Amino acid sequence: MRSRPLLALIIIVLGIVGGSVYALTRPAQSGSRQPEAPGAEDTARAYLTAWEGSDLATMDRLAGGTPADFIERHVSFSEELDIESLSLTPGTIRLQGAQAAEMSFKGVRQVKGLGTWPFSSTLKLAVRDGRWRVVWSPETLHPALKDGGRLQLTETPGEKAEPVTRTGERFPRDNGAEDYLAELRADLPEEPSQGGYALEAVASDGRTRRLLGDDPQPAEHVRTTFSRPVQAAAARALDGVERPAAIVAVRSSTGEILAIADRLGGRHAFLGRYPAGSTFKVVTAAALLSAGLAPQSQVSCPESYSPPGGRPFRNASGTPSGSLTLTDAFAVSCNTAFIEQTVRALPGGGLVKAAELFGFNKPLKVPAASCVIEPHGDDNELASDAIGHNSVLASPLCMALAAAAVESGTWRQPAMTKRPKEREDEVPLPPAVAEGLRTMMRAAVATGTASAVPLPEGTAGKTGTATATGGGEHAWFIGYRDDVAFAVLVEDGGSGARSALPIAARFLRAL
Repeated sequence: MRSRPLLALIIIVLGIVGGSVYALTRPAQSGSRQPEAPGAEDTARAYLTAWEGSDLATMDRLAGGTPADFIERHVSFSEELDIESLSLTPGTIRLQGAQAAEMSFKGVRQVKGLGTWPFSSTLKLAVRDGRWRVVWSPETLHPALKDGGRLQLTETPGEKAEPVTRTGERFPRDNGAEDYLAELRADLPEEPSQGGYALEAVASDGRTRRLLGDDPQPAEHVRTTFSRPVQAAAARALDGVERPAAIVAVRSSTGEILAIADRLGGRHAFLGRYPAGSTFKVVTAAALLSAGLAPQSQVSCPESYSPPGGRPFRNASGTPSGSLTLTDAFAVSCNTAFIEQTVRALPGGGLVKAAELFGFNKPLKVPAASCVIEPHGDDNELASDAIGHNSVLASPLCMALAAAAVESGTWRQPAMTKRPKEREDEVPLPPAVAEGLRTMMRAAVATGTASAVPLPEGTAGKTGTATATGGGEHAWFIGYRDDVAFAVLVEDGGSGARSALPIAARFLRAL
């Protein structure tokens, strides 16, 4: 009777225990637990390691939702930009809840021919299908690819050697010296210097930003003697001048050409031969001073003068007549005074000798330029030569050099490029002659024919009006100020005081 309840109890206990054992040992039902996945940091680091090793297939497996051309994009990126190597340094992982994370990283690409190209970007990660995956986008390759941006490798062309100013600057546009620079350019190498490359980021709106660059090798430009500000002043002084005109400026102390603004055509600022008119009285005055006259010597200025046995010569209208000092006769440009004194004092070729002190009848050391005067055949010819006509022919360059010789006391050969100082090219004027000419040229500006237009203080000069072939008149003004000597010529411009002097004033005020 007692054994039956005990047996029942044993059966109940065994049933409970057996049920528990069964519960502990039976297989788990499918889908009842999520499998463990690698962490976000492990995935990010694995992706960067594969990328650094160019294991694009592994990168594709570690990323989620990549485009079909994922591998092709990476290959073309490296090929088009000439990437030789890539090194990557992971940063710190930052979790953004349970399903997202991001890791910043730094990279250094080696670009062929350009060197190292550092960049920074961010890997974004998310849980997809139970695993951490890289959420790839174009800016993962480089931040510049965001929002449709792109990268491009462009070639920077090399430079062609060019003439530049004395300070290495390029010439201003529309400068009037183009024909002269072209001649200098002809002697330079035709091949440009070695070019370079630039890596650029191009935003979707077209804005370009340079990321990396290999600058082209600089060309070996030839430095000229030109001054950029003086050249600009000369070119702009001719703006609005209707007649063909030119300005040549030189440094008085060296003969270096500072500016050429030539709108005569055919390089006539150098090669043209024009009657110099009364600007040649600088040379005639030098000859008379060498023959014994002084700036204060009294001379006669009649309305008309005829050399012995010759034709009559007259002054321009408005020229005062009577007895004047040589300086005043120069200042008011009295033709008859200079003709009479020349015929009396310089019958034996003294005028030609004086002109040769100022570079006449001498080849100038710039292409084919020269100015001339011939021995006179009779007093009529000598009289006409004395006032810059007959055989006297000069270019603006010649007359600028003449003005420079007055200021510095020495005539010098012109130069457009730097060259060793050649003492044999220097022709000193007698000191008393040079000082006398300075007195006369200052008087012409202060009280004479050049006083009608205000000029900057310290300017000295001489106007000239020369009869041209065909009956017109060329307008001249030559002068100097602060080691800058110049000549202005206006073809068929009429009076020098009316046409050339205002141009010179604009030029000087712009310096």
